[in-house]
Amino acid sequence: MTFHYFNPVQSTYGAAALSSLPKLLAGRRAALVTFQEARAIGLLGRLEAVLGDALACVIDNVRPNPDVAELAATYAQFWRAHPQVEAIVAVGGGSAIDTAKALMVAGEGACFDDLVAGLAGERAFVPVHAKMLIAVPTTAGTGSEVTPWATIWDRGRQRKYSLHLAQTWPRHALIDPELMLSLPAAVTLQSGLDALSHALESIWNVNANPVSDTFAVAAVRDTLEVLPQLMGRLDDVALRGRMALAALKAGMAFSNTKTALAHSISYEMTLRYGLPHGIACSFPLPLVLERAIGRRADRDAVLAQALGLPLAEAPRRLAAFIESLGVKTRFADYGVGEDEARRMLLQALSGARGRNFIGGAIAQDTA
Repeated sequence: MTFHYFNPVQSTYGAAALSSLPKLLAGRRAALVTFQEARAIGLLGRLEAVLGDALACVIDNVRPNPDVAELAATYAQFWRAHPQVEAIVAVGGGSAIDTAKALMVAGEGACFDDLVAGLAGERAFVPVHAKMLIAVPTTAGTGSEVTPWATIWDRGRQRKYSLHLAQTWPRHALIDPELMLSLPAAVTLQSGLDALSHALESIWNVNANPVSDTFAVAAVRDTLEVLPQLMGRLDDVALRGRMALAALKAGMAFSNTKTALAHSISYEMTLRYGLPHGIACSFPLPLVLERAIGRRADRDAVLAQALGLPLAEAPRRLAAFIESLGVKTRFADYGVGEDEARRMLLQALSGARGRNFIGGAIAQDTA
């Protein structure tokens, strides 16, 4: 049997990786996309110093979970004022990098409505213009720096869109653990659980292959070991580095498989119940694991290798691990009743990500 793995992103990992930016830009002018708090914590000033004359403009109004209503004006202003900018440097968590991916492509006329119509499946979106993207994560979890996907929300329609184009792969990823030292505990936890979700979701996945499995197994094992230690030592740059590397491995895994059922569940939990993404996609992991076990012998073998324990104990032990970090693992803990949870689970299975799950024909109970 033949397998294929593809990831075109050049990744630079390690302390002081940020200093590579000028060399990677190679004389190009760049727009900087970052989060609102970057100036207050001194990050924006540092970025401005590193970029120097290469910096064309700063977009620092990124908010969590970018919504089409917020992106419209930013997109229009960017393409109107800076059509000749060749590159975008995205610095932040998944929301900053997702925003940059939305900004980096444009059709004829650079109309944001054309992009949204393409996301909604109303008509084809054909990129005519595309910027080079350098992704610099400040969280260890989303993996967006090594994938082509961006999650865009439309709360007005109660919908979540996935931007995925050949042009939206980052050209470069800079993973500098020193940039993660200022992350508060809550964001550190949410990001780490997101990485764990990506890794596990790429294993119980119909698109899994031996190469993605190699990254996923390492990411699961590393996260299970490192995340609890990091939560007690947030200022430990070595632990930050190990968690960043685990998240990068998870990103490399699901860059080829895409995510699966737990992420499909998470979208409605975020839209309707306001759960942060890392919590929304990780709390159902034990439930999904229970339904993945026994579906395919090859997937069972990889799960056992990743989790390092007998699969009969795995769902309970995984739930205990997540709950030891202060995150509840049952729908009822988030105010979702049994009937609603069953409906949500069935709906998640029918979604694009849900169809990636190896246990598509799971029982209709939610446990």
